[in-house]
Amino acid sequence: MSQMTEVEGRRLALSNLDKVLYPTGFTKGELLHYYATTAPVLLPHLRDRPLSFLRYPDGAEGQHFFAKNVPPGTPDWVKTAVVPRSGAGESGRHVLVQDMPTLMWAANLVTEFHTPQWTADAPGQADRLVFDLDPGEPATIVECCAVARWLRERLEADGFEVFAKTSGSKGLHILVPLEPVSSRWTTSYAKGLAIEAERAMTGLVVHRMARQLRPGKVFVDWSQNTAAKTTAAPYTLRARGAPTVSTPVTWDEIEACADPGELAFEADDIAPRVADHGDLLDHLFDPGHARPLPSASG
Repeated sequence: MSQMTEVEGRRLALSNLDKVLYPTGFTKGELLHYYATTAPVLLPHLRDRPLSFLRYPDGAEGQHFFAKNVPPGTPDWVKTAVVPRSGAGESGRHVLVQDMPTLMWAANLVTEFHTPQWTADAPGQADRLVFDLDPGEPATIVECCAVARWLRERLEADGFEVFAKTSGSKGLHILVPLEPVSSRWTTSYAKGLAIEAERAMTGLVVHRMARQLRPGKVFVDWSQNTAAKTTAAPYTLRARGAPTVSTPVTWDEIEACADPGELAFEADDIAPRVADHGDLLDHLFDPGHARPLPSASG
């Protein structure tokens, strides 16, 4: 069953609103409500960035698949961008979520939103640096917080401002606004810092992805700075056992975290946090907070 609605002058068919998407009972209607009410802080993080969608139309416990190219049936008013691919001369066309109607159309597909570290008008020119801190059991986000504190100090020594959010899964994402620079340079710089972190916190950090190295340690994933990679966007829902959200957090919260539950946020937690804090990542959009990458000529 579909329900027709109008969003800022665009007519949309929103389907299966009563469908349960999460084992907790969270429905598709609640998912759409979450994205609609979070739009003022979510949209700036999506705008102008070619999106990849992680779709889970049969719910969080159903099949997941990445959709990068513009889906069939996309309305003609949805803006898109051509994105270079790794093959010589190859490209794809991705959706740009520029406004509320496009956000609600995309949310109706049941999606996580994933973005590159660059905008559509400058492919491969990163305007932010990202580290994905991923704990290997029995390590948790508590251990990620210890690594995040080290990375913050190290990045600040290079003149950067440093921000953080939960991944919405088990770990943390560290974000740094940059003066635009080639993703090749950001990837090299991030890898170097991940190796430094491993040396500084032997026994806690690994910089390589190999599964056998990761139990009880935090994998500092530097590779998401590669131009072809994407990262879960701030405020996106995640396809987990509950409607968890990739949530901006304060450094005070990271300093104080002694239990994983203290940095686990779900859809219902976001509106009160935004009311209290605003968008903790809004400095990412201000060029005055961006700094050049050390030793990078672009």
